[in-house]
Amino acid sequence: MPAKIHTDKDADLKVFKGKTLAVLGFGSQGHAHALNLKESGCKVIIGLYPKSKSREVAKKAGFEVFDTDEAVRRAEVIMVAIPDTKQAAAYKKDIAPSLKAGKTLLFSHGFSILYKTVVPPKNVNVIMVAPKGPGHIVRRQYTEGKGVPTLIAIHQNPGKDAKKIALAWAKGIGGTRGGVLETTFKEETETDLFGEQTVLCGGASALVQAGFETLIEAGYSPEMAYFECLHELKLIVDLMNEAGIAGMRFSISETAKWGDVHVGPKIVDASVKKRMKAALKDIQSGKFAKEWIKEYEGGYKKYNALLKKGEQHPIEKTGERLRGLMPWIKKRNLKGTQASYSN
Repeated sequence: MPAKIHTDKDADLKVFKGKTLAVLGFGSQGHAHALNLKESGCKVIIGLYPKSKSREVAKKAGFEVFDTDEAVRRAEVIMVAIPDTKQAAAYKKDIAPSLKAGKTLLFSHGFSILYKTVVPPKNVNVIMVAPKGPGHIVRRQYTEGKGVPTLIAIHQNPGKDAKKIALAWAKGIGGTRGGVLETTFKEETETDLFGEQTVLCGGASALVQAGFETLIEAGYSPEMAYFECLHELKLIVDLMNEAGIAGMRFSISETAKWGDVHVGPKIVDASVKKRMKAALKDIQSGKFAKEWIKEYEGGYKKYNALLKKGEQHPIEKTGERLRGLMPWIKKRNLKGTQASYSN
């Protein structure tokens, strides 16, 4: 039986009447949730650590800003919009001491709850509201009168009102416009990490870079390699997004279709799927989480080195030059935007 999709009519913002909502952190998701809820008529405050660079940004956006512990004390519903690796320390120092029975802790990703880096008391609701898109898209869609499809999950429900609160929050950020599906913290976390690592980010990035390198090493120009392995990928992904894989195939040439169904499975073959299963096992066992927490505790050395290496890949310089020749592509300095919304 297909899962029920909740829409605007299934959620009621009156749930928040007389209540204060706190968003801890003003990063990618945090700023989008806070602004959307505020414009939906909710009372929203921001909680940040004393020296956060985001304090002035949040104040300029019209929010009252408090230290994290004070924001938790003042609010009935508290969104933990702090990076996964920093949540445990923030919870222990600033959140847990200010939690009282009847409050609701809200997450946009299940990492800390699933892997028990954060263990809330049994007398508070613990819920998730997870838009399936980055914060700047959540914000943009809302301002255009649309919404990003959103997941909700209930981990603890002592107040017997957790689902109503989750749906109301989803409505406040525009999620019920795009449709809301129910899941669990476990399912959301494990599928989200798997998708990021093997397909959406890790898989796609590695595939694009390998294709670019293969053409360059065979003597083709970097411009042609960029167009064929990166630029046109958006056209194909847009077709998939609009009509599925079969719909995409309907829109491309017979030659392209033959290359797709005949050669594609030889590239991404059973050995790739085997390694995908291994990656999933590491996620399910908690091995990936432990490695990621260890990386954070060690000062992000390997993480920063790998990111720097990626920025120096030849495809980046070629792409920057070619995008400069394409006035129809909207130029976005997303790195700059992210810096503006740091925690």
